[in-house]
Order: sequence, then C-alpha cells, then structure tokens
Amino acid sequence: MPDTTTPSVLFVCVHNAGRSQMAAAFLTHLAGDRVQVRSAGSAPADTVNPAVVEAMAEAGIDITAEVPKVLTAEAVQASDIVITMGCGDTCPVFPGKRYLDWQLPDPAGQGVAAVRPIRDHIEKLIRSLVAEIAPTN
Repeated sequence: MPDTTTPSVLFVCVHNAGRSQMAAAFLTHLAGDRVQVRSAGSAPADTVNPAVVEAMAEAGIDITAEVPKVLTAEAVQASDIVITMGCGDTCPVFPGKRYLDWQLPDPAGQGVAAVRPIRDHIEKLIRSLVAEIAPTN
C-alpha cells in the first residue's frame, strides 16, 4: 500500500534529458524520502544531456546512472504534483492533481556554461517547493 502522506512530484519535459532530470535530482537530494520523485518525457532522448550531467556534478549531485523515461498516464495518476518544464508539453490531466509550469530555457545542445544558470534557477525553485510540501520542521 503506497504511503499517502508522502507527497509525490512528477517532472515532465519533452526529452527527459535536461530540465526534468535536474529538477528530479535536486528534489531527491534536498528532500530525501520525504517526497516521492519521478521524471519523464513525451519523447525521451536516448541519454541524459552530458552538459547537464557535468553541471549537476559541479553541484555535488551524480546523475550519471539516470536514463530518460517515457511519460505515462500511470505516472501522472500516481503523482500529487505535476510540473512541466516550460516546453509546452501536453500531459494527461486528472482531477485532484496540482499542475505547475516552470518556464525554463532548454539546455539541449548547450554547453555546461549555458546549463549552469538553468541548473541554479531549478535549484531555487526546488528549494521553494521543498519548503512548501516537505518542510523539515
């Protein structure tokens, strides 16, 4: 039986290779087991963007083992909060879910220097989200 007291968050972007991977990694890193974390994409890439992996390593978070995953209706149904990452992605809509859209530049094709400010913005958004849904009290 799933733990209904633990909030669950799904991050969605088209390729699940950049923004959603960074957001999921930060949320896992900052909230630990206080939040269930998922990420997915409507057209997942083969691998996570190498510049994203490098930028996250600079922040002390290893995402080398992550792989892009396909977005499913089941993942949306299993999540309390669905956050799209500024890509205009269409996502199944279910009653009772909270939907947010974070407008963020796409790091695809960018070097690590261009990814760093996106990473830092995502970290700020995640810190605010953690304070709201999983405070340490």
